[in-house]
Parts: sequence; C-alpha cells; structure tokens
Amino acid sequence: MKTIIKIAKTELRTLFYSPIVWFLMIAFLVQCALTYMGLLERYLNYQEAGGISATFIANLTQRIFLSQDGFFNSVMDKLYLYIPLLTMGLVSRETSSGTMRLLYSSPVKVWQIVLGKYAATMVYSLMMVGIAAIFMVAGVFNIQSVDVGMLLSATLGFYLLLCTYAAIGLFMSCLSTYQVVAAISTFVAIAALSYVGSLWQNIDFVRDLTYFLSLSGRAHKLLGGLISTGDVLYFVLVTAMFLAFSYLKLKGGMESKPMIVKGARYVVVFMLVLLLGYFSSRPRFTGYYDATALKSNTLTPKLQNITKAFDDGPLEIIAYNNLLNRNYYMGLPQARNGFIGRWGTYLRFKPDINFQFVNYYDSTYDDSQDDLKYYKGKSLKEIAEQKAKAQKLDINIFRTPAEIRKMIDLKPELSRFVMQLRYKNKTTFLRVFKDMEFFPGESEIAAAFKRLQQSRMPKIAFLTGELERSIHNSGDREYKKLNNEPTFRHALINQGFDVDTVNAQAADIPTDITALVVADPKASLSETVLTKLRKYIDNGGNLLIAGEPGKQAVLNPLLQSLGVQLMDGIIAQPGKDMAPDMALPYLTSTAATFTQQVGKAYKDSLRVSMPGATGLTWDNNSGFTVKPLLISDATQSWIKKDKLVTDSGQIVFSAANGDDKRSVPLALSLSRKVHGKEQRIIVTGDADCISNSELTAVHGDKQFANFYFSTSLFSWLSYGEFPIYTILPEGNDKKINITASGLEVQKIFLLWVLPGLLLALGAAILIRRKRR
Repeated sequence: MKTIIKIAKTELRTLFYSPIVWFLMIAFLVQCALTYMGLLERYLNYQEAGGISATFIANLTQRIFLSQDGFFNSVMDKLYLYIPLLTMGLVSRETSSGTMRLLYSSPVKVWQIVLGKYAATMVYSLMMVGIAAIFMVAGVFNIQSVDVGMLLSATLGFYLLLCTYAAIGLFMSCLSTYQVVAAISTFVAIAALSYVGSLWQNIDFVRDLTYFLSLSGRAHKLLGGLISTGDVLYFVLVTAMFLAFSYLKLKGGMESKPMIVKGARYVVVFMLVLLLGYFSSRPRFTGYYDATALKSNTLTPKLQNITKAFDDGPLEIIAYNNLLNRNYYMGLPQARNGFIGRWGTYLRFKPDINFQFVNYYDSTYDDSQDDLKYYKGKSLKEIAEQKAKAQKLDINIFRTPAEIRKMIDLKPELSRFVMQLRYKNKTTFLRVFKDMEFFPGESEIAAAFKRLQQSRMPKIAFLTGELERSIHNSGDREYKKLNNEPTFRHALINQGFDVDTVNAQAADIPTDITALVVADPKASLSETVLTKLRKYIDNGGNLLIAGEPGKQAVLNPLLQSLGVQLMDGIIAQPGKDMAPDMALPYLTSTAATFTQQVGKAYKDSLRVSMPGATGLTWDNNSGFTVKPLLISDATQSWIKKDKLVTDSGQIVFSAANGDDKRSVPLALSLSRKVHGKEQRIIVTGDADCISNSELTAVHGDKQFANFYFSTSLFSWLSYGEFPIYTILPEGNDKKINITASGLEVQKIFLLWVLPGLLLALGAAILIRRKRR
C-alpha cells in the first residue's frame, strides 16, 4: 500500500505541475458556474414574474440539478472532453520517455504501478466533484428546503462515472507511446461503450449482455436519487475490467508469451465481468435505496402493498405488438430492455415478473387504419413486408393475422400495442394511451393488478331503453370516453371499474352493481321502469341521475322520491368566448373532499363547464343528507324562465319575464343509512358535463375541471375504492431564496472570483516549480 501511495503522490505532482491540468479545472469550474447560474436565473425570473410562470416553481432540486437540461446532465455530457486530456499521459509518458523500463527493473510490481496511477486520477476526480459540490452548497442556500439526499446520490453517480472514464483512459494510455493517440483512443472507447447498448438487440441473450455493457444513461438513476446495487456494480466492474486490461498490457510487455495466451487473458477478464454483471443486474439480486426526501423513485405505500399481494406464483406480462399500428416500435426486440426498464420499480417488490413479446401484423381499428390507405391495392401481407423491409426487420418474427387470431381476439383492443397480464388463472389488459404520458401510470397499473387479485370489481350500470346517453358511441354528447374508450387513460375501464348497460323494461336492475346511472332519458319513464328504480333506491342502491333543461317532466317523477326536483328554466351565463347557455359553476368544499384531484381543482378555483343546465331544489325532510357539489355564479348568471335562443342576439336578464338572479346548485350529493350501509346518490342539472366533448374541453383560454369532477363522482359512489390514486406529496423546494441583486453578486463570485483564485493558485505553483 505504501508503494501505491508513493506512486500516486508522484503522479499527482506530475499532474499539478502541468498547465493543462489547471486549465481543465478552470474550464470545468467556469462551465459549472455558467450552467448553474443560468438555471438559477431562469427560475428566479419565473418566480419574479409570477402568474402562470410561477407554476414552474416546484421540485426545484430536480429541475435545477437533475432535469434533462439540469446542472448534472449538462456537466456530465461534456466530461468525455476532460478525462482523455487528463489520462492521456499516465503511461504513454512513461513509455515514450523510457522510465517505464526503469519501473520494470525496480522491485515495484506492475499491479502497484496500475493502482498507484489510477489512485492519482481518483484523487483528481474527487477534486472535480469538489468543484461541483461548490454549486450544490450554493443550492442549499439558494433553494428553499433543497433535497440533499437527491444531490448526494447524484454526486455518487458523478464520481463513479468520472472514475470509470479514468480507468478507460488509463488503459488507452497503456496502448500507445503517443499521448494524442491515447486521448483520441479514450474518446473512441467511451463512444463505443455508449453505443454498444444498441448492438444486436434482436438477439435475446446478446441483447442483455450488450445492454449491460452500455455506458449510456448508466448514471441516470443515481442522478434521480435512486441508488441500486446493479448500477454501482456496473461502474465497479467496468472500472475493474479496464484496470485489469491495463495490468495485462503492462505485464505482457515484460513477458515473451504467445499472442494467443495474452489475448486469452483479456477474454477471460471480459467474460468474467459479463458474467458477474449479468447476474448482479437480475431483479432478484438487486438492492435499492431511494435517497430522495419524498421517496419519489419508489412506489407509493398503497401500490407497494398491491404489488406485494401477488404472494405466490409469477406475474406474466405479454406484450402484443402490431407492426401495422403506430405504436409498433414499443414491442420490437431492440426496445425490449427499455420496455422492461419501465417496470423496474415494480420488479423491486415482485422480482418474478416474466415478460413475453408477441409480434404480429393485422388490420388496425384505431386511427392507424388511416395510414393503410396509402398502400393502395396491397394486401395486409404485402403492406407488412414493405414496412418490415423499410425498418430493416425480419418479417418472419411477426405472426400472420390467421395465427394471431387463433391465439387471442385483439379487435376489442383496436389491435393496438397492448399488454395482457396473467396471474394464476386470471388475465386482464393494460393499455397505452393517446396522451403525453403514453405509458400506463401507477393508477392504471394498480387497477390492473387489482383485477387479477380481486374476485369482483366495482360495476357501473347505465340505464337504457328510454334513449339515454350511450356508453358505446363517440358523438359529442355520448359517454364512450368516460366509460370504455380504451385509448383514454381515465376511462372507467382503465381505472378499475366494470361498465355495462341494463334495460329495466326487459330485466330487473342487478343487485350486485356498485351504482346505476340514469343519463338524460328522452322518453318518459314507464311505470314499470319507475317501479324498478324506486325499489332499487329503497333497497339502498347508489345512483347517478343526470338531467337536462326541458326534461324536467321526464325525471322529476323519479326525483320526487328523493326530495329533489329539476327547476324550471335554464341557466343563462352570457360570456365573451362562450355560448350564453354555457353555465360555469364553482366546485364546493364538499366536492373537494371526493378526490385529491378535484380538491386541487377546487383550490385552483377551476370551474365545471355545463352546456345547458338547470338548477336543483331539495326537501330537507326527505331523509337524505343533501349537500351541493356545484353552485352557479350569481354575479354572471341567472335562471332564465323563458326559452333561451342562443343565436337570437344579446341575452339579457329580464325580471319581467320571470328571470331569477341568484346562486343555485347544479349538482347535489345525497346520502343516508340503509340496511347498515351508506347509500350515495348524485343528481346533476346537466348531462353534458361528463360527455365526450366536455371531459377534456378547453373553451377559449380557460381550463375546466370536468374531467376531475366526473372521475370523482364515481370514486365517491364506489366509496373511494377506485380509481386508486397514487399521488406523492409535493416537495417544499419551491422557492428561490436569493434576490436578483444577490444573484448578480453571486454570479461575479462564481464566474470571476473563484476561477481567478484557481488561476492564481495554478500560476503560483507552476512558477515555483519552474524556478526550482
């Protein structure tokens, strides 16, 4: 050990007596300062501007230090420029000057030479980490409640990456007597290790090995605050491999053994590293530590418990991938490791998740079908062959339409990319969605897991037979998106509910349903249907009744038993950007308690859009506890008693015509105890607010809470069982503590004073060395 320390000290003296080393440190310091100050200034400007800009002020530790354009990523993207210049002379300098021969003839061992020189680079790398730490310390003072654990994890990843680059550079320095060649070789080696993960990804076993070797993105989890044994061992093993290569190269220079023997040693080391790396990266052998304050890299406790509930037996995930669908790339062999990586947080709690991939081609039933019209006159087989050829894919890995249809019917899933989950003798589908997030989130995965674990899911039945809103049609006023649109993330079928219809004229209302929905019947309810509905209510069944202006006579006979009535008239709310019959009621504090999402919408003063709504009245002696969920805005709207014609000119309040300017409830919740259970009923004065067009509507520049509100209704009716919300608490790092003037002072210190001090120190050491 003493010998190693002596060699390291000698190497460090040599390094710090070189101008290039000081130049690299100063350049690195300036780069860090420019990056950090630029990011800090950006978010300070957002904070000072306020308004919509202030929405960016959250999770500042992650945004400033660890986002894609954050401090660490920006700095690490350019590390490959520094390390080769540092390591290029470690051994090549000794070889070209002839001092290596003296070392060979001395009692110093080759492994001591290698470790001594590498120890020097580790010390220098630690100094670079120290420079980066200056800005983390600044962040502690500049950012309110900074997430220190996340920063420490990122620092570990940063240092491990530096050490790995240094080991690569050391080996490359052993290969050439020319320092420039050694530097260029290090560039090439780092690039090759970053690229190797994309090679031979269509061969299963080789794919795992090359993916393990890949340096690209290896520090990303550490940067995000998740320390895993797999990632740490990767850096240790790759570093050890290049150190071993350096030892073998230097040792080989002292021996006269055949090239095949020398080459075999490299192969043995390489294969040993692959073997250790492969097994250490298996989920069963991987340990994790989430260093973040909010444990944001870990499943929420609720989802952890659901995942752990798969007590015995493996969980299978079968990905069905249609070449003719737009999402075909998700299931290709080269994407499989990335796909499995998405399940990493679940593999932590259930390591025996097995993945299968089934590639096929067949007709599509979503908007991908439009793409096929450009292949005029071609059969499905010809289109698939042309597409496979264009993407350099082997058409033989894709099953034919006949073969896939024998296996499974994917038409209800629109023949899109879909995952089928299997556990014991149960299966369910898990879908991808048409939104920015695309992949299913924790709520959707939790719902799918529950389907495999529970014998029964909450079931919502929609009444039919009187021209009610349809759950199968895609028209603006229908309910397909809310209920069973497979590509809509928040559809009930994707959130854990079963959805069906019931015709009360032909059959009894099932007693095992969670809730019944009566949505805007256009024909009067027959006495048979009314009798069945009243019996359902008397037995304590949960219910949602959605009315419409002009349909008071249809629903009021049913509502009478609840002590509720639809008021005469319609809500008029003329606005600059919207139709005069577009009511925009407020959410109440009662509605805010239904779900966290609607609670946030209430806090943000979002409204619900109701195109054509009427008010509600209720009787306090009905036996129900009645609470308003939506209240009209008396300052902007009124109850218009006569007919409202939206294109007849200006709509104005007229007391003479019976108009009533006051706040009225547009949605009510009713509850009572029946047979030892709380019965829950919701009545709305509008049926459009949960329709296809309004769920994600944006009118003008306004955002509305329809989506949150509609989901919360079914959450309340199912006693909060579904949807399963897995929302992490918001971090406290959402304020920049420094002022604009303080920022300018700090900028001068970090960008000018510190580099100047480092330059003066370097100059003093170099001048002193020269005088000696």
